[in-house]
Amino acid sequence: MSTLKGKRPQAKGTKSAKRLLKKRNRREQRHVKNQNHIIAKTIVTEAERTSAGISLEELKGIRQRVRLRKPQRVALHSWAFAQLADFIVYKARRAGVPVVFVDPAHTSQRCCECGHIDKKNRASQALFTCRKCGVVAHADRNASHNIARKGEAVWTAGRESRVPATP
Repeated sequence: MSTLKGKRPQAKGTKSAKRLLKKRNRREQRHVKNQNHIIAKTIVTEAERTSAGISLEELKGIRQRVRLRKPQRVALHSWAFAQLADFIVYKARRAGVPVVFVDPAHTSQRCCECGHIDKKNRASQALFTCRKCGVVAHADRNASHNIARKGEAVWTAGRESRVPATP
């Protein structure tokens, strides 16, 4: 039934089977929470070391906006991105690192070199190829540069971060 180590339920729907599934679910939640803490600490530590701020995508409503196949939906719905963002925000606040949330519109379609926006720039899930200037890059890296630029634009415009640095 499962690849997790441990007992296998002998029958579906029994008290013991439900108890076992709850136990496995709690274990998985603790694992995800721990991983999110580790990732958040790494991000905030790097931002602190380089005296930089952190730009994050505003991902509210992403589960309703995205149309994916079932395996991808399962992965998306089990991803605790809100928890990760919360951990980054509270660790950044504690460290005095500014955090800003930016609109994710066109970050995966905009070329980080020339700024050209086209849906066809995203050749595949992993590859970004600009139709105007010909830049070829990993799609996630290109999008991360665009998110960083949007964050810089917010800071240079003089707007305050949603997470002010503590004195």
